[in-house]
Amino acid sequence: MRLLLLLLMAASAVARSEASANLGGMPSKRLKMQYATGPLLKFQIWVACGYRRVFEEYMRVISQRYPDIRIEGENYLPQPIYRHIASFLSVFKLVLIGLIIVGKDPFAFFGMQAPSIWQWGQENKVYACMMVFFLSNMIENQCMSTGAFEITLNDVPVWSKLESGHLPSMQQLVQILDNEMKLNVHMDSIPHHRS
Repeated sequence: MRLLLLLLMAASAVARSEASANLGGMPSKRLKMQYATGPLLKFQIWVACGYRRVFEEYMRVISQRYPDIRIEGENYLPQPIYRHIASFLSVFKLVLIGLIIVGKDPFAFFGMQAPSIWQWGQENKVYACMMVFFLSNMIENQCMSTGAFEITLNDVPVWSKLESGHLPSMQQLVQILDNEMKLNVHMDSIPHHRS
């Protein structure tokens, strides 16, 4: 039983470190094109679903076509309530697994009779621990998923996957940037009148 607890705790630690590498890796380490000094093209993406590769491909093409554009990418975090739920479940899962393995009845502490699922868990500790671990991880992942691929140019939204429901094609993104760059050049060429 101790070996099972150690394995589950190690698996949880690995899952959390992978999640922080995948989900939290981008905010702490923003991906940037450091050479450009022009307009800022910012991508906010959900890293966990593989959008990082798409971002890197778009960044490569855009930096070749528009060498003056600065490009940044960061993880689009879910709403704080979902992050708190995921954090709570991460801790609660370990506490519950520990109670199952030790055999302590938390319901007796509250003066309640243990439900039948708790009794089943005491008879089948390995299955119960695995079920708690995987169900909790599934809910945690669902809470942390955003599906976002948001693009702004100088803090002006130019694409939102959350609104459109799909990623822009490379042609769409290049067309949007062409239009925005032409508009910016045109606006810069208009003389400013003082009144």
